[in-house]
Amino acid sequence: MAHLTLEEATRLGAQALRCAGASEEMALSTAKALVRADAQGLASHGLSRVPQYATHLSNGRADGQAVPVVARKKGATVLVDAGEGLAFPACDLAIATAITTAREMGVCFVGITNSHHCGVLIDHLRAAADAGLVGLGFANAPAAMPAAGGKHPVFGTNPLAAIFPRRDADPLMIDLSLSEVARGKVMLAAKEGKSIPLGWALDTEGRPTTDAQAALEGSMLPLGAVSSPKGSMLALVVELLVTAVIGARFSFEASSFFVDEGNQPRIGQAFILIDPGALAGADSYFERMETLIAEMLQDDGVRLAGARRIALEAKAQQAGITIPDALKFQLDQLVSEGSVV
Repeated sequence: MAHLTLEEATRLGAQALRCAGASEEMALSTAKALVRADAQGLASHGLSRVPQYATHLSNGRADGQAVPVVARKKGATVLVDAGEGLAFPACDLAIATAITTAREMGVCFVGITNSHHCGVLIDHLRAAADAGLVGLGFANAPAAMPAAGGKHPVFGTNPLAAIFPRRDADPLMIDLSLSEVARGKVMLAAKEGKSIPLGWALDTEGRPTTDAQAALEGSMLPLGAVSSPKGSMLALVVELLVTAVIGARFSFEASSFFVDEGNQPRIGQAFILIDPGALAGADSYFERMETLIAEMLQDDGVRLAGARRIALEAKAQQAGITIPDALKFQLDQLVSEGSVV
């Protein structure tokens, strides 16, 4: 394993992305987000994504020179166009615009269209919590899950996230994929030649599988699919919010992230920011939050949502992160073989 400080990891990731065709802003925004994922113990969404992103930049599946813009604004709604670039600069713009709008209007719905993989969804909402706002996040992805009762992939794993700020304490952070597990975990298992647990995925014939590569070629099982269609129904809600409402592609219209060739995915993300001061009032909101948390913590073993990730990130700020030697070699190779755009 290779050990890197967060600064070293960010610099290496950004260099690799620039050499693949990303602009300075896009490379740095993306690398910061991926390293933050690694710092939280989420390797499936960390620097392991750089080779994939670099391939998409090199072959035109993502535009490395795209500059996101606010394409439309009406009242408390905003539409950001990512311009077929990597998603991170567009998410930065969307959240910054939504914070300003929510402070003025009390709420903001911001959608991002013509986008790409957005990494750890909850991390885009951290700035909203820092501003004292409640945040909700939604995203789709290339098709990986069947509709309820179906066999072929229609929906992405379609994560959703929520963040609730606290006064003088870390926010509560909820972030979950609507598949039984995040597809990135299957991707890592396939790379490492490991099997996956039964109940995570189906092969191309719709049969349960423990073969990670067969799972990537097949479909992921929705959350709780063994006993209920609820996961599929939630995936449908997210799918419509980030596609039909804002004009992004449906999951089944986007080529898989896990293949080199394919179309520009042009998928969507959406965020809703709410100012609790415009409703219950800030003092009432924070008092209610602490009352609920105190009740939860009466039971031994209760862990507050997001606490583990925040603790790991704080530790990584001092200790750095480790990545597989093979990944470090790939990143170094991208830098040595490329030329900064």
